[in-house]
Amino acid sequence: MKKLMVALGLLSLAGSAFAAGMPCEELKSEIAAKIDAKGASGYTLEIVDKGTATDGEIVGSCEGGTKQIVYRKG
Repeated sequence: MKKLMVALGLLSLAGSAFAAGMPCEELKSEIAAKIDAKGASGYTLEIVDKGTATDGEIVGSCEGGTKQIVYRKG
């Protein structure tokens, strides 16, 4: 679990820098593939407006930085 959280943190930092202009569904699919490749299961990814209060971890930014992708375990 700790490795997954570190990987998600790095993915978030790297992903946000170059994917901010990317369509959200495309970025969400890429993030899901990377998480699945790490063997994780039982999670959700949700696209929300930037600044929306959330109980998950932000793992990406898309559509010009106006939206974010949130990871939730369980």
